[in-house]
Amino acid sequence: MLSHPDKKTIGRFAPSPTGPLHLGSLYTALASFLQARSQHGKWLLRIDDLDTPRNVQGAADNILSTLEAFGLHWDDSVVYQSHCLDAYQFYLDELAEKQLIYPCICSRKTLASIQTTDVYSGVCRNKTTLPDSPYALRVKTDARIIGFDDGLQGLIARNIAEHYGDFILKRKDGIIAYQFAVVIDDHLQQVNEIVRGFDLLMETPKQIYLQQLLGLPCPEYLHVPIIVDQQGYKLSKQTRASAVDLTTPQQVIFDLLGLLKQNPPSELQRVSVNESISWAIAHWNAEPLTQRQQVNA
Repeated sequence: MLSHPDKKTIGRFAPSPTGPLHLGSLYTALASFLQARSQHGKWLLRIDDLDTPRNVQGAADNILSTLEAFGLHWDDSVVYQSHCLDAYQFYLDELAEKQLIYPCICSRKTLASIQTTDVYSGVCRNKTTLPDSPYALRVKTDARIIGFDDGLQGLIARNIAEHYGDFILKRKDGIIAYQFAVVIDDHLQQVNEIVRGFDLLMETPKQIYLQQLLGLPCPEYLHVPIIVDQQGYKLSKQTRASAVDLTTPQQVIFDLLGLLKQNPPSELQRVSVNESISWAIAHWNAEPLTQRQQVNA
């Protein structure tokens, strides 16, 4: 088991309220829960509801009740990103004072016509006047190498400017971008260990770069394999993944423990959810997930 006895582990799960939890989301929630609880740490819940056009009414409450049905009980109050807008603005202002962000009016169509890669070329970086039309806010990047030792995937290193360019912190529609919000959220909640899906592995250097610019502590990261369907696609709302089955929660937990390579004994299929969770906490071992990128549902 990966553990850190010198500090109190604080983990989190941060779903978006764009629909009910599917198996892939619950899999990640279970992994982060077990990693925190196995170290006698705290497990926090945050609802990432900033992307308002994608939010579905009632989805947040549905997520909470689903987690409870599977024995995943969180510590402290649920945090909603939409309640943290003042904090995001505070840190944006700090970056602005240091002249580390700038307005950008470029559309995807415009960029596609002038760039040969997805890395932003810095078209708006040196403009000195505010545009009259709606604009995004981008952060200035440099050629520093951001490296981190992921608890499951090993050493990852990226040249920020070369791989990502000046990325967006606030969209043209005024919505705070995920990359920026998650850094502030984790800092405010004092999260020091993040367990999430492998699909976010290469987003992490951008977040560490922002932590460095703002002088914030860097959590430890463990990126677990993602669940894919029979066609090899990640289970997600975009691929119309079905809501998790609430009729047989003990079987779902058993199956998820298998996908997490925990080798649950067959008798766990016949015990309560809480008993299964207790067994899983006591026996949690993340090592079998090392270097895996995906598992089949």
